[in-house]
Amino acid sequence: MHIDLSGRTALVTGASRGIGRAIALALGASGAAVVVNYRGSEAAANEVVAQLTQAGGKAIAVQGDVSDAASHDGLIKATTDAFGRLDILINNAGITRDNLLLRMKADDIDAVLNTNLRGVMLLTKAALRPMMKNKWGRIVSMSSIIGLTGNAGQANYAATKAGLLGFTKSVALEMASRNITANAICPGFIETDMTAAAMTDDLRAKALERVPLGRLGTPEDIANAVVFLASDAAAYITGQTLAVDGGWTMY
Repeated sequence: MHIDLSGRTALVTGASRGIGRAIALALGASGAAVVVNYRGSEAAANEVVAQLTQAGGKAIAVQGDVSDAASHDGLIKATTDAFGRLDILINNAGITRDNLLLRMKADDIDAVLNTNLRGVMLLTKAALRPMMKNKWGRIVSMSSIIGLTGNAGQANYAATKAGLLGFTKSVALEMASRNITANAICPGFIETDMTAAAMTDDLRAKALERVPLGRLGTPEDIANAVVFLASDAAAYITGQTLAVDGGWTMY
């Protein structure tokens, strides 16, 4: 099945590296104009834009911290000013501040909540107006298998990723009559720079024992699922949670 997103515009948060980068490139390869959002990695974001434009696509990089509500209207305006519309919002930006709950500082709780949940809620709210104007929209939010299972040392992160699932269902219900869908993806263990830095050989071996497919995922595995959910091929799918985890959550 060939997915054609020509004429659509996508905003991808946290798109300068890792999963966000792969999503931006995959959406661009399918024909969408792409806004590559970044918080601090301007050079990396510009590299993504260069790769997209060199392939014949349309893309711009826009700085913005999703935890800062004041930046949301600017992100939406930059998107519509550049491409005239906003059709697809990919809520990918996220952070971790891991520790056992008894040792977790309030600032670590607030930082993760503000980026991973509150920021997603408020940016999605801002994105709904241009989508409603177009009478078409796709919202895909990155949750995590940790939002399904919980994880010791990640109470703050797990709470935000679980919260995204309820938020997604609520948006799906509210926006269904406007031809706007909302879905969530729960990545499993994915090969990224962040994973490589955090995962020891022992942890990697233990993770692989739990994955029926016998490998860690790639950013492209997630990006392929996003492209599908962002397309007309997924027009009858909304309010759903898709685990892209090699079978991890079957247990």
